[in-house]
Amino acid sequence: MPPKISDSVAWQQAELLMQPIFIRVIDNIRKLLDVSPWTGTYEDVMIWPANTTEETKAIVTQLLQELDTTTPEKAVEIRKTLSRLPVPHPGYHLCLQRQEQTVYIDMWDLCYQVCFLDYILGDELVNIDTSLIDDTGDVDWLRLDAKTKGLVEQVFTKLPS
Repeated sequence: MPPKISDSVAWQQAELLMQPIFIRVIDNIRKLLDVSPWTGTYEDVMIWPANTTEETKAIVTQLLQELDTTTPEKAVEIRKTLSRLPVPHPGYHLCLQRQEQTVYIDMWDLCYQVCFLDYILGDELVNIDTSLIDDTGDVDWLRLDAKTKGLVEQVFTKLPS
């Protein structure tokens, strides 16, 4: 699940940082893939809350599909039912492949590691890495580039040989 941001100032800081972070992460991955034996593709995925059963996933998926083609009256009923069920949030994965090996990297998790201090997957409350914001309130591009490059390089050095 996405981390929870504690206040409106932190929310504004995250909004300022996340798009540039995402772009820098993608760019650094591209540069490393150019010189790597790994190939990479990106995949949209749905991330379900923990302990969601396959049966519940199937019901929610069917209801979400029905929502696109139903009448306005039926849509109200479907939304009411969905409000009581666990609903997935969209995710984005990098699928790295080399010979018989496949590694999946959660792109949002990688971006969160750049944006937040000492971020660990599953952290509920997070703190913005304010060193990525300069004294004028804008993105500190040099620090952002350096942190992003370092984290993406760590991902590649941890890949199986």
